[in-house]
Amino acid sequence: MEAVITIDVLRRAGADVAVASVEPGAKQVAAAWGVKIAADELLSDLVEAEFDLISLPGGMPGSSTFRDCKLLENMVKKHTGKCKLYAAICAAPAMALGTWGLLNGLKATCYPSFMDKLPPEVNAVESRVQIDGKCVTSRGPGTAMEYSVVLVEQLYGKEKAEEVAGPMIMRHHHGVEFSMKELNSTSWNVGETPQILVPIANGTEEMEAIMIIDILRRAKANVVVASIEETLEIVASRKVKMIADVLLDDALKQQYDLILLPGGLGGAQAYANSDKLIGLIKKQAEANKLYGAICASPAIALEPHGLLKGKKATSYPAMWKKLSDQSECKNRVVVDGNLITSQGPGTSMEFSLAIVEKLFGRERALELAKAMVFA
Repeated sequence: MEAVITIDVLRRAGADVAVASVEPGAKQVAAAWGVKIAADELLSDLVEAEFDLISLPGGMPGSSTFRDCKLLENMVKKHTGKCKLYAAICAAPAMALGTWGLLNGLKATCYPSFMDKLPPEVNAVESRVQIDGKCVTSRGPGTAMEYSVVLVEQLYGKEKAEEVAGPMIMRHHHGVEFSMKELNSTSWNVGETPQILVPIANGTEEMEAIMIIDILRRAKANVVVASIEETLEIVASRKVKMIADVLLDDALKQQYDLILLPGGLGGAQAYANSDKLIGLIKKQAEANKLYGAICASPAIALEPHGLLKGKKATSYPAMWKKLSDQSECKNRVVVDGNLITSQGPGTSMEFSLAIVEKLFGRERALELAKAMVFA
């Protein structure tokens, strides 16, 4: 989540972002919760490149892999020696920057359980995002969007940061428990290991897809990521290369308790145009089984196929006019019986946590929110 959110937000601002794999000779990496992404470059091919920012996402063992990579350490030290912007989030400030001595004398933060791993020379603080000179640090997945917007502000200024943040529908009230608008409440109890399908396509919004997959896997659901393209690898809306677990045809061989569509205009249109996928969701709805969508997908993929008929829903605000019933669309997350919908990138965590609450109960959702430093 931290890697993809940062890449996505910086690219929204117009930055030329090089996603580099630290793994020797391998561009494809498996992230902490089994999400597979392909880097643009190998780190070894970028040794001589100049950057305005180097940002390290967290996660374990990713952060310790960074720490042990001499090539990366030398690059970051050379970069900071030129008084350029550098940043890290979650475990990476303590494991990498702190170990390399690059936080000495600075105010810095990191993932709560790693605070004691910050060296004594660091002025450890519990801010969600901390800026000290050319260094930016942050706490975890739940602060990744704020962290990324701060990086935009540091690179481009406040006006650009606001321009990027606005359309993402970010959450402004931290410390307030997340909630959903629920109508026609029904039990979503499908057992301890729900089977969940998340289709992805070229143009899928990568932040939304990754947050949904990652958070539901943290909750111990079995999430199958299926490409509706001809290849497992898709190029998402901000050019992040995601690798699915299976192709849609193989995914169709099993039953799902819940089918979830991430947004992104290109992705939503691809879903709408996939007869096999729409057929599957129609069967799901007819059987009164669970389904949902976020951002452009409720309006572009579900509405035209009658999958919101008689239901209250929301979508990306610019798409509200496409919904035949707009009475509940101002809510960030709407649950109507067996359907869940939400607004966009900035509501993806609330959307995913609402699903966790419906499947496993409020307590597990709150535990996860706390572990992600979301609340």
